[in-house]
Amino acid sequence: MSQISPEIDHLLRRAGFGASPADAETFGNMSMDAAVDYLVDYEGRPDDVDARIGRADLAKVNTTTGFTPDIDIDDARQRWMFRMVHSRRPLQEKMALFWHNHFATAYSKLNADSGTTQAAKMLAQKPGVLRGPQGQLELFRQYALGNFRDLLLQVARDPAMLVWLDGQFNTASKPQENFGREVMELFTVGVGNYTEPDVYAAARVFTGWNLRESEGYNSGDMNSYQEFVFNADEHETTAKTFSFPVYSDGTKTIAARSVSAGIQDGVDLITGLAMHPETARRFARKFWNFFVSEVTPADPAFVEGAAGVYLQNGTEIRPVVRYILNSPWFNDPSVRFTRYSWAAEFVVRGIKEVGWQGLSLDQTKTPMANMGQMLFEPPNVAGWQLGANWFSTATMLARSNFAATLAASQKQFLPVEVDGGTPQALLASMLDRVTPAPLDTAPQQALLSYLLAGGNWTGNSAQLNTRAAGLARLLVGSSEYQLV
Repeated sequence: MSQISPEIDHLLRRAGFGASPADAETFGNMSMDAAVDYLVDYEGRPDDVDARIGRADLAKVNTTTGFTPDIDIDDARQRWMFRMVHSRRPLQEKMALFWHNHFATAYSKLNADSGTTQAAKMLAQKPGVLRGPQGQLELFRQYALGNFRDLLLQVARDPAMLVWLDGQFNTASKPQENFGREVMELFTVGVGNYTEPDVYAAARVFTGWNLRESEGYNSGDMNSYQEFVFNADEHETTAKTFSFPVYSDGTKTIAARSVSAGIQDGVDLITGLAMHPETARRFARKFWNFFVSEVTPADPAFVEGAAGVYLQNGTEIRPVVRYILNSPWFNDPSVRFTRYSWAAEFVVRGIKEVGWQGLSLDQTKTPMANMGQMLFEPPNVAGWQLGANWFSTATMLARSNFAATLAASQKQFLPVEVDGGTPQALLASMLDRVTPAPLDTAPQQALLSYLLAGGNWTGNSAQLNTRAAGLARLLVGSSEYQLV
């Protein structure tokens, strides 16, 4: 946008979801250092976004049957989209999306196990709204830039994760391997840094990490809930030896413990995995792809630098992200528009840049599913396939169709917010608002030809009503707009 520098525009796409006109005013006079601090130290901004749901000047949610996002998954999806569009803490929501993919947990399995009400609560309940633990998404918000070791420990006790990876059935007589495998393969060190015997040892570590139901539990009761319980009698107490050090002194064996002290096995393993140098490097590479580029491989110096910050700060994520956003790699102009937008990023950015007046966020659910990303429904435990995997003929058609829906919803508003004196002025004005990757001469000429189709340019209201929305549709649906 013309009010902000290209550097900050890049920052807001990567550490947020792009810039609305109001965001452009907020960041217009900021230095890059100040903008990074503003985003990273988001506790300085009020978390009042949920209180603004229903305001006439903001995006709408569908409330025809009431709005109960703590117990209805479709309403929860609308609430999260509203937060991504309107939060004063965009990096917090962006990191919640990152963790949602990293700890991918799908509503469908939770629903099959526990029913619609409990499944939605386990994923989306805000703290204190109803009885029971906060939802998994709220956990991701709480620890968005917090301590990864602490987040991993909370995830291991999270009811949604316990159902998703069958931890509720992990007992001394039948150790369940799902979480033990994924805590190493997907959540920490990654493939090649553990062995199959490690998986069985980890399964034994987490025996007894189960669920219990609230008194008088009824899956359809909004105040019923399931919560973590350590069933000491179901914990397998013998020593567990790994192929990698669990403790800082290099020890690879978790010693045998009494039943009553058995929960410490899991705490020790999680701490050891979180502090493992390969976990640090794996996060550095994931953050390279998330913040810097999916087109060029991670610079080894970046990986070692970011991993070092992670380990030196005891697995705190905030210093790592601050290091990345202030780094020469992030601020190299050549990495702008070198990451493929996730469906959620594409939709939210489009709404922020084109407008939301009169748009119901319920209208985003089906288009996003057609683009390959339904919130709270990752395809498997590995999450969504990222990068160019987002794109196929069908998903690009879905993105183009959403661009048309979005532009049509803003048809009466756009003409008064752009310069329509000449076709060139309208195109320049729209490119200040809707920010695809830089357009070559040929597509720019094609867009001007579209504006001039059907006769001479007059800039009257009828012509602007048609052409401004049409131009927004073409830009948001363009291949250049799929990059962030």
